[in-house]
Amino acid sequence: MKITIVGKNMDVTPSLQDAVKDKLGKLDKFFAQEIEAHVVMSVDKDRHKIEVTIPVRGGIIRSEQTSNDMYVSIDLVEEIIERQLKKYKGKLIRREQADVASFKREYIEKDYLDDEEIKIVRRKQFDLKPMYPEDACVQMELLGHNFYVFCNAENEQIAVVYKRKGGTYGMIEPEQ
Repeated sequence: MKITIVGKNMDVTPSLQDAVKDKLGKLDKFFAQEIEAHVVMSVDKDRHKIEVTIPVRGGIIRSEQTSNDMYVSIDLVEEIIERQLKKYKGKLIRREQADVASFKREYIEKDYLDDEEIKIVRRKQFDLKPMYPEDACVQMELLGHNFYVFCNAENEQIAVVYKRKGGTYGMIEPEQ
């Protein structure tokens, strides 16, 4: 696995590089070919954050972990990615979200316990009234939710506003 490591607000020491390469190197057992992993490490006060993005044909495998120690964050991110690969293996292959050729045959053929099956336990239907994104944010706050689906009055498209870290808001809308 080819690993590209970038540091934001910090110097990536050789020991941190070795720790990342050692941990992420364990993921090689899943991939058939040379895969490139992009790693961004950052420190903000007491928050040590690592973001790992692994592009595979047809998809992206990604995890972001934060702790008060960079080595703990590295351990966590590797565990999460391995769990994702095991948990979603069937879905990756069945829905062809990622090209099967990206993965080793042993990974494809091995059965992993699907301990956390995805179940939709509730469905809601509601009338979407046109409103402006700012009004949707207010409505989201009033409901105490961290996202809100609405019909954007500016373009009459379905959109989603959501809370971001740091108290800001984001909006997701379809391309036009």
